[in-house]
Amino acid sequence: MATRMRKKRPLFRKNTRIHDPDELQQRAQRKENRINKMRKGIFILPSLLTLTSIFFSFFAIISAINGDFVLAAALILVAGFFDGIDGKVARLTKTTTRFGLELDSLADVISFGVAPAILLYMWALGPYGRFGWVTAFVFTACGALRLARFNVQTGHIDPKRFNGLPIPAAAAMVATTVLFCQKLDLDPANLRVPVLALSFLLSFFMVSSVKFHAFKDLTLVKQKPFSSTVAFVLLLALIATAPFIVPFFLCAGYVVSGPVLTIMLYRRNKKRQAEKETDSDTSRPELSSLETKPKA
Repeated sequence: MATRMRKKRPLFRKNTRIHDPDELQQRAQRKENRINKMRKGIFILPSLLTLTSIFFSFFAIISAINGDFVLAAALILVAGFFDGIDGKVARLTKTTTRFGLELDSLADVISFGVAPAILLYMWALGPYGRFGWVTAFVFTACGALRLARFNVQTGHIDPKRFNGLPIPAAAAMVATTVLFCQKLDLDPANLRVPVLALSFLLSFFMVSSVKFHAFKDLTLVKQKPFSSTVAFVLLLALIATAPFIVPFFLCAGYVVSGPVLTIMLYRRNKKRQAEKETDSDTSRPELSSLETKPKA
C-alpha cells in the first residue's frame, strides 16, 4: 500500500495580524470575560476564609456556654489565624473588595468582640451578676468602636502603628489568659478581681490613643533574613514546648509594649520640639541685630 505523504508543517507559524477592528474587539471581549470568570472564583476564597473565622468563633461561644473553656479559648485563637490570612490572601490575589472589607469587620466583631466577652463572663465574671455581664458588654462595645475608628482612620494615620489596641490582640489576651490559668490549675473564683481589671484595661486600651506596633515594617527582616528565620524557628520551638504559657507572655508583652511605645514617642517628639525651639532662639538674635543696625 502506498504510504500517505503527510504535509510538513512549518516550525514557526506566521504571525497573522488581524486588521479588522471588529475582530480585535471581539477577541479582547472574550479575553476579558475569561479573566472575569476566573476572578469570580478567586473572590470566593477570602470570603470563605472569613466565614471560617466566624464558624470557629461561633463554636467558641457554644463551647464557653457548655463550660469547655479551654476549647473555647483555643477556637478563638484559631479564628484569629483565619482572620489574619484572609486579608493576606485577598491582597496577594488582588481581590480586595468593599464587600470583603465589610464582611471582615463584621466577622471581627463576632470573633474578637462577642466570643471573648462571653468566655470572660462564663469563666469568671458570672458570679458578679449584672455587673459581670455589663463588664463583658463594655468589652464588646469598645471592640466595635475600635473597629469603626480603624475603618475611618485607614489611610490617614501612620500605617506602622495602631492607634489603640487591636481587637484581635485583646481577644488573644483573653484566650491565652484562660489557657494559662487552666494550665496552672488556678481557680477562676480566686481571680475575679484581676480578670475584672484585665477586662476594663483591655477595653480602655482599645478605645484609647495608645500606640501599638503594627509589625508592617519588615526592613529588619529584609536586612537580616537568616537571623529573622532563626528567631522565628526558636519562637515556634518555645510555643511548641509550652503552648499554654508562652503565648500568654507574648500577648502580655504586646499589651505592655503599647504604653511603653507611647511614652517613647512622646519623649522623642518633646525632644524634637525643644530642639526646634532652641534653633529658633539662636536665630532670633541675628535677626534682631540686623533690625537694630543703624541705617547709613
